[in-house]
Amino acid sequence: MTTLLLARHGLTALTGPVLAGRTPGVHLSDAGRDQAAALAGRIAAVRLDAVVSSPLERCVETAQAVAGARGLEVRADDRFVECGYGGWTGRPLKELAQEPLWQVVQAHPSAATFPEGESLADMQHRAVAAVRDWNQRVGEKGVYLVCSHGDVIKAIVADALGLHLDHFQRITADPGALTVIRYAPLRPFILRVNDMGELRLPEDSEEKDGGENITGSDAAVGGGPGTT
Repeated sequence: MTTLLLARHGLTALTGPVLAGRTPGVHLSDAGRDQAAALAGRIAAVRLDAVVSSPLERCVETAQAVAGARGLEVRADDRFVECGYGGWTGRPLKELAQEPLWQVVQAHPSAATFPEGESLADMQHRAVAAVRDWNQRVGEKGVYLVCSHGDVIKAIVADALGLHLDHFQRITADPGALTVIRYAPLRPFILRVNDMGELRLPEDSEEKDGGENITGSDAAVGGGPGTT
């Protein structure tokens, strides 16, 4: 199974009050750099075959904190870039919440297209396509990290859960948090969502010892053995 570690970038000066979107030159704040360093420490025990990032600075800087100590190159992929918010980019969230489109984004996001920008459905399509591509690149035993943005991560998780995009607002992706998805031949498995703890991945031998289902399903009997 291919394992994807999805990390949201650390905090910036704009995170929270302003929709930064694809605004250039938005770097990690001091707190964001601390979050990136903490992320690197939390996954230090996990083998990584690749570190991939949205090309925006805040993601690249977060990914570099992970890749640097491992001697890995951060490989930018435009398909993991922030949603194209168009005319909403750089505007305060309090102001955007008064726009009629805001309610569509919250309740019916699959129908939302940002003015002079991208639709959320198109964003999900290109991000999920990128995941499928990287799964092939690293192989069935591969483990890789992608550093991206909140809405992109939520859209990938919704796809992995088999949820319609209209439910993706039920998923949370905080700055510096980690989500882990394993892609098996029949379906993805969500191991962690929006996690801030230390990560150790179960080895293949541990999964088999836990009673792997051999009746044509790739789901473990009884829910799996855990990672103790």
